[in-house]
Amino acid sequence: MIDVRARLATLWIVVLLNMIYADVLSFLNAEFLRGLLTGYAEGIRITQPLLVASAVMLEIPIMMVLLSRVLNRTANRRANLVASPLTAAFIVGAGSTSPHYLFLAAVELVCLSLILRYAWQWHAEAPHAQPAQRR
Repeated sequence: MIDVRARLATLWIVVLLNMIYADVLSFLNAEFLRGLLTGYAEGIRITQPLLVASAVMLEIPIMMVLLSRVLNRTANRRANLVASPLTAAFIVGAGSTSPHYLFLAAVELVCLSLILRYAWQWHAEAPHAQPAQRR
């Protein structure tokens, strides 16, 4: 059975890969690229503060891959319970209505829901049982 830390880190990796490929596929859209060349993406002006804010929001799932593996249970649960809704809000709020984006965003949101579920239900590890002693 995969331990909770590995599950969480793996789900964060899936979220990240889907986020990356949503952007990569967007770059294959000529209309989207024309907008970028004029400084706009789907009607939103691309500014340095917007790019910095996006980088900060993208750093959350990137760091969660590592933090899910190294934090103790209590800190891990808290970090995942905070990072999942923040990432979901970024996906929904900064998203596109392109069919490819909607599909990939749906996958990301399902994974984030699973992260929330695993973190919420993560109970304290039972102390290792002592082997029965022979008499």
